[in-house]
Amino acid sequence: MNDCCCALPPLNVGGNKKSDAAYRRVLWTVLAINAAMFAVEVVAGLAAGSASLQADSLDFLGDAANYAISLLVVGMTLRYRAGAALAKGATMGMFGLWVVATVIWHILHGTLPSAFAMGTVGAAALIANAASFGLLWAYRHGDANMRSAWICTRNDVLGNLAVLLAAVGVFGTGTGWPDIVVAAVMSLLAIQGAVVVVRQASRELRIGRLAAAE
Repeated sequence: MNDCCCALPPLNVGGNKKSDAAYRRVLWTVLAINAAMFAVEVVAGLAAGSASLQADSLDFLGDAANYAISLLVVGMTLRYRAGAALAKGATMGMFGLWVVATVIWHILHGTLPSAFAMGTVGAAALIANAASFGLLWAYRHGDANMRSAWICTRNDVLGNLAVLLAAVGVFGTGTGWPDIVVAAVMSLLAIQGAVVVVRQASRELRIGRLAAAE
């Protein structure tokens, strides 16, 4: 997680048509992956009574929406790309707060999720996110818009690994606490990622406005 707190990379104010086209193809691919996994996980999460799977399913939905926004602004000026990244950062933060509310609900109701469903669906989600992570790896040091897409996917991979650990914990302890703990950690990842994206996007938005005024 510390890699996102280092010095920000140089900005590409104008963009590049060839790299934009390649990035657009990658975004279409990861958008399809995330939309499909949302449909799978939202059903499995509700059926299994798992807070971490439910959180992960909405994360897939949020990422699919974020990739769609990224597709709209690829090739636009820095000002518009930064504005889109700012909106995505706010969305990541709201997702984190939603997971906090979900965790509280499951604590109050003392739910016991299905460890088998968590493990099976969590493994499938990990494979899907690992594929997206590999596709977006080359763009991890891009502008805020590109970086936000990579950060979302990085958080998803970490979240999937945590879901698998939670499944083992639920199976071993016979309680829902491992699931709750993992969901809480996922909320912190979302909030931390939102802070990083909003901070960089705000900086790039200021630069974009200055460039537009010249």
